[in-house]
Amino acid sequence: MRLTIRQLQIFLAVAKSGSTTAAGELLALSQSATSAALNELENLLDSRLFDRVGKRLLLNDNGRMLLPQASQVVDAANSIEQQFLTPDMAQGGGLQIGSSTTIGSYLLPALIAAYRQRHSELQVRVTIANTADIVAAVAHFEVDLGLIEGPCHAPDVRVEPWLMDELLIVGAPHHPLAAGDKKITVSALRQAEWLLREPGSGTREAVEQALLPHLHHLRQSCEFGNSEAIKHATAAGLGISCLSRAVVSDFLQSGRLVVLKTTLPRLQRHFYLIHSKHKMLSPRLMQFLAYCRSWSDDV
Repeated sequence: MRLTIRQLQIFLAVAKSGSTTAAGELLALSQSATSAALNELENLLDSRLFDRVGKRLLLNDNGRMLLPQASQVVDAANSIEQQFLTPDMAQGGGLQIGSSTTIGSYLLPALIAAYRQRHSELQVRVTIANTADIVAAVAHFEVDLGLIEGPCHAPDVRVEPWLMDELLIVGAPHHPLAAGDKKITVSALRQAEWLLREPGSGTREAVEQALLPHLHHLRQSCEFGNSEAIKHATAAGLGISCLSRAVVSDFLQSGRLVVLKTTLPRLQRHFYLIHSKHKMLSPRLMQFLAYCRSWSDDV
């Protein structure tokens, strides 16, 4: 069999882009060369990997079966190439990190800055999205490492508990629930209007896991795509919210938000480090992972 890594790279590019033309643009190849390589791969495997729907190429069951294996092989080849083209693992190499929104906005910049004080030559590319998207990126080898704030349900992803994060129920100082000294009851929280993240967000899932056993249902007032927007909307009085202390600490200090004292127990969640179970961990990645673990002890 004359299967090549280049053929697998082209297969992955077509799977991602949906056409040989778009895949060729991703790989700096002509459409004809991309199409020829894909046809050769399908002939070698004696299997069609895509369904042709108009001008689109959509993965069929054979293609979906090949996808994780091809991703693993190409990722391993890239790791080997980086390792041997840069004998000093600290020189000229980089990491691709995926982070869910809260971690990426409020914790990761400080972590990377502290790490680069020791390894200033390291190049880091960060992708920030919601937890579901980061899990998918890790599973498909699009990033080397993920830092997420919600549960991971992907079977081929290794999950390591990292930091504990405190969730606070907050409101504007002028919100009716902020008045008085008595603790807010479960009944009052059930009647309140909540500002929530979008489905797929780790914060949304964590908030629901923390609150629904007590409240059974959250009356959603508005839905926002990031926690910063929720923080400002809460300060404006649109409703109450449950957010990470890291997100709201500045508004608590300035008095734009207050912590609502409730009868609920302390609310916490885990942050996690994730990577594919099939990923070849380079010395550079293992070094960064070790630093993340030690950094968590100092937080």
